[in-house]
Amino acid sequence: MADFQVCSVFFICVVSMILMRAIFRKTKTKSLLPPSPLALPIIGHLHLLGPLPHQALHKLSTSYGPLIHIRLGSVRCVVASSPEIAREIVKNYDTCLCGRPKSIAINYLSYGLDGFLFADYGPYWRFLKKLCVSDLLGGRTLNRFLPVRSEEVRRFINFMLRKANESEAVNVGGALTRLTNNVISRMTMSQNCSNNEEEDDEGFEKKAKEVRDKFDSMMERIIKEHEEARRIKRETGEMTKMMQ
Repeated sequence: MADFQVCSVFFICVVSMILMRAIFRKTKTKSLLPPSPLALPIIGHLHLLGPLPHQALHKLSTSYGPLIHIRLGSVRCVVASSPEIAREIVKNYDTCLCGRPKSIAINYLSYGLDGFLFADYGPYWRFLKKLCVSDLLGGRTLNRFLPVRSEEVRRFINFMLRKANESEAVNVGGALTRLTNNVISRMTMSQNCSNNEEEDDEGFEKKAKEVRDKFDSMMERIIKEHEEARRIKRETGEMTKMMQ
């Protein structure tokens, strides 16, 4: 009975703290945010989205206006539901939308967010953009690589014709991806990244095997840790019984 009362008091305190925090936060930021429907603690407005989020957002816009503020768990979002509002946001507040979520994987793959795709907006990013537009993606550079693109397109067409004459099935999506990769790799490294489907399959299989092996190692480590914890708990319990 005492344990139940302690749990009840603890639960009431936690709920009260969440509600008070939500109330104070809403009061503090009310003047700085667009209209928002009533949010629930912890989940925010996730319960309002349902199986068809786009229809749910449209319904909310009819009640709260074309610009609303919602909270998806702990993530705050601003939703524009009209072309005029969206155009104004992109045109006048584009610098606020330049940032991207950061993660360990992105930080590792982009060498500490130094790449053009994930670098923070600022002088460094503007310099990279200017460099790409003027040197890498300029008209003179693209014209210089026109024979490369034409040759890869001819190879793609010949490949499709050969498959058609042999009445063989073709993975068109994979072939187009290989075409794009070969064009990019030849323009940047002067060589194809793959020449046939077998190479693509082998590369994908190798990467998949590496991921599987890493996952297996992680799961084996977790299982061993759980087994060791159970063994220690069992031995500790047996020793306690013997002492009693």
